[in-house]
Amino acid sequence: MATDYYAVLGVQRDASQDEIKKAFRRLARELHPDVNPDPKTQERFKEINTAYEVLSDPQKKQMYDLGGDPMGPGGGAGAGAGFGGAAGFGNFSDIMDAFFGTATQRGPKSRTRRGQDAMIRLEIELKEAAFGTTKEIQVDTATVCNTCNGEGAAPGTSAQTCDMCRGRGEVSQVTRSFLGQVMTSRPCPQCQGFGTVVPTPCPECAGDGRVRSRRTLTVKIPAGVDNGTRIQLAGEGEVGPGGGPPGDLYVEIREKAHPVFQRRGDDLHCTVTIPMTAAALGTKVPLETLDGTEEVDIRPGTQSGQSIPLHGRGVTHLRSNGRGELVVHVEVQTPSKLDPEQEELLRRLAKLRGEERPLGQFQPGQQGLFSRLKDAFNGRT
Repeated sequence: MATDYYAVLGVQRDASQDEIKKAFRRLARELHPDVNPDPKTQERFKEINTAYEVLSDPQKKQMYDLGGDPMGPGGGAGAGAGFGGAAGFGNFSDIMDAFFGTATQRGPKSRTRRGQDAMIRLEIELKEAAFGTTKEIQVDTATVCNTCNGEGAAPGTSAQTCDMCRGRGEVSQVTRSFLGQVMTSRPCPQCQGFGTVVPTPCPECAGDGRVRSRRTLTVKIPAGVDNGTRIQLAGEGEVGPGGGPPGDLYVEIREKAHPVFQRRGDDLHCTVTIPMTAAALGTKVPLETLDGTEEVDIRPGTQSGQSIPLHGRGVTHLRSNGRGELVVHVEVQTPSKLDPEQEELLRRLAKLRGEERPLGQFQPGQQGLFSRLKDAFNGRT
């Protein structure tokens, strides 16, 4: 009585190829000798391999459905043909797929592949980062070879089918094991798995289909970029082997140090140094900002270390409206040398303020000389 291959795999006679394949994978995981070494299980494993070989092959399946014996003499591959016969295995890639969940690649691989992404660093000034700018950059990347148009073959020639694998990109080898014959496949060593060979490579690109070339690109730098910001230029990266589609180009921003301002996020910070008299009496200090020269109002009595914010004078917020602040830090300079007249004036001022006392007589909380200059110059006691 003929074997019911549908029953062996546990599927209906109208099962689709996908259902047949899933049933085989499930059984292969359960019955594989490495998982279950029982001799009866090994025989069962051979049966499901034979059933899958018949039902997964359209011609053998048709012959079987019509009542023929696709595994008998003249009915297909015999027991010594690798995958045929009761002692043979099903397609090795399907067995691997049953255990690892991914099928091995079949057929020749394409010579045309996507290129890699590329990255360059671009230095810009603080003002350019704050307000945005447009820059021209030069990049050295792989581009399509104009001599062979990416084909890799010399002009007037073309790729030819590999005579070792006959265009399949892989070669098979049959080995014997205690379970029978096992066929394994590996990339063809002659064509490296491409299925074709290039007898006469292009002299310009040596058969790669691409060459190195220098190009000039225009890059728009948005306002508010900072150190490490990357700008993506789609399709401006490396052209792939065989003239494949290019990758992307990333421009990484590097902001040059500014002689006056230090950037902290979108805020700018700077320090202005003024004499103690200006701090006491108040003054206006001209400051060159990103927007031009502005006067910083130093109010009377300003202390050293005090900060004065200038709203909306910082860096533009990236991808949003508004700007950060410009924070001016005040440093009050105490004179290190005084001429006799200046010293006398300060002593008189200290006396007027009641601050001329022997060394060590000031108590915590008492107002010091420089912090009370404002009141002294205004005539208040």
